[in-house]
Amino acid sequence: MNDSPVLRLRGAAFTHPGGTGVSGLDLDIAPGEAVALIGPNGAGKSTLLKGVLGLVPRTAGTIEFGARTSDAGAGPSHAANGMVGFLPQSADLDPDFPISVEQVVMQGRYRGLGLLRWPGRADRAAVRDALETVGLAELAKRPFGELSGGQRQRGLLARALASDPGLLLLDEPFNGLDQPNRDALVETLRALKARGVAVLVSTHDLDLARRVCDSVVFVNRTQLASGPVDDVLTLGNVQECFEGVEVEIDEHTLVVPGHEGH
Repeated sequence: MNDSPVLRLRGAAFTHPGGTGVSGLDLDIAPGEAVALIGPNGAGKSTLLKGVLGLVPRTAGTIEFGARTSDAGAGPSHAANGMVGFLPQSADLDPDFPISVEQVVMQGRYRGLGLLRWPGRADRAAVRDALETVGLAELAKRPFGELSGGQRQRGLLARALASDPGLLLLDEPFNGLDQPNRDALVETLRALKARGVAVLVSTHDLDLARRVCDSVVFVNRTQLASGPVDDVLTLGNVQECFEGVEVEIDEHTLVVPGHEGH
């Protein structure tokens, strides 16, 4: 397997026009590697993911996809060319809209189709493969709005996978899922890693980070720590990142005390 990074950030900062953002980012993600992006709400996790997609301006540092690098101030990244799949925190699909699961997943192919071109055999095969990967192949013809919340989340993941991305960005994908759907999503991510897909997943669930991910990046408006899960997922780093806020550990929600309490 090629170990050259799929994504590399060096001194990167992504800043909204209003001035909020996240900075000091140094990150490498190799093919088949899953990295947990951990921090409290408002820490800049979503901003980082949207920055990688070119949806939030990069105001410092460099970003590299494969062999292509761009400096701060350059135009939007070429992440939108199909290399990167994205599962947002909340979807813009109306569950009452009359569209099938299969049609939702096919939306992931539209970016590569161009104008006036109908989906072909390869597109339909990609949709079938994506649905099989997330365990929804038998529900392909069902109206999307009839799925449970967890099944809809998996359907939207299939939409992100349909473009055959080398890098998958997931923004708090486990929020609101029951245990069976959480387990199904974990197994899906493990299967994607085995296929060589790189994964960057934002979460505040430390147990899920341990179950799925190889490396961890702690952020709270800036990068605080990064490295292998066993080395970096420590009480000290959790205290620094989550001081005074809630965090999920082994399916329990705790308020992390500050350093002065220890």
